Amino acid sequence: MKTNLQEQGYYFPAEWKKHEATWLSWPHKNDSWPGKIELIYKPYCEFIKIIAAGELVRINVANAEMEAFAKAELQKVGADLSQVEFYHFPTNDAWCRDHGPAFLVNRDASFMPQKLVLDWNYNAWGNKYPPFNLDDIIPTRIAECFDLPLYEPGIIMEGGSVEFNGKGTVLTTTACLLNKNRNPHLDQNQIEDYLKKYYGVQQVLWLGDGIVGDDTDGHIDDITRFVNEDTVVTVVEENPEDENYHILQQNLQKLKEMKLLDGRKLQVIELPMPSPVIWEGTRLPASYANFYIANKAVIVPTYRDKNDEKALQILQECFPGRKVAGIDSTDIIWGLGSFHCLSQQEPAV
Repeated sequence: MKTNLQEQGYYFPAEWKKHEATWLSWPHKNDSWPGKIELIYKPYCEFIKIIAAGELVRINVANAEMEAFAKAELQKVGADLSQVEFYHFPTNDAWCRDHGPAFLVNRDASFMPQKLVLDWNYNAWGNKYPPFNLDDIIPTRIAECFDLPLYEPGIIMEGGSVEFNGKGTVLTTTACLLNKNRNPHLDQNQIEDYLKKYYGVQQVLWLGDGIVGDDTDGHIDDITRFVNEDTVVTVVEENPEDENYHILQQNLQKLKEMKLLDGRKLQVIELPMPSPVIWEGTRLPASYANFYIANKAVIVPTYRDKNDEKALQILQECFPGRKVAGIDSTDIIWGLGSFHCLSQQEPAV
């Protein structure tokens, strides 16, 4: 591993920093939402409408036909199409957080180039859902299109598995990053080395398992999220009989013991979990933590649940400068992910 982007001053900004755009990959894979894909377009387009009120939305589509379909669906919800750009980069699936580009910027505003793209390898969460060849090359195609420098670390890494405070700390889980279906040749210290050198962090904080029903083997963006440089929200289950209860209590206790680079304790805010969301006998990974922070809004998945409003209120207090908007994700979560999983931010420079 020769490249050390951290030494060159590059880092992955916190999600609340100003975006140039949000990247998405238009949903089209029926197997991701079997029997339901037509139901997800309305909430998905409402998601885009809210983002587009404050920044560009850049969408990967397969061809002109898919672009025309997407435009028609966006028009139905009144989205501002002048804020939406389409790129004919075909994908296998819609989960742009994991297959999309990781944009790094330089801390020195005079350093050129200011922005670059990381293209980690991608294997659809441990070869669970082949084929993934089109998804794997999306970062390269975007870097080439925008004439941005491209770095390929050469290991598997998904955007949903890492959570940044923008001040040198990344949160992740052992369940995902140490899973043998990702990088079996690397141990924990070696994984940390990659995170530090390529994401520009100095500290890696590890949680344990993710929530039940999460086919990503425990992505952090379903459980714990930074809301500012020293504060996280983390989901907790109120029902001791629920199979998520002990998993989330263990993570909560670990968070309460963590300290940041400057020695300060991590501030921890508890976020409720919705009641179990079951579809066709399958427990889905429904979580309020899978929100997306856009320039002017925070978009939160809701589930027609008694805790929806409570979760929205907690998050609104965390983001006083942004409007917190809930969008019904009951159909979207059948794809085993929600708004954060579907999106990847491009920072402004």
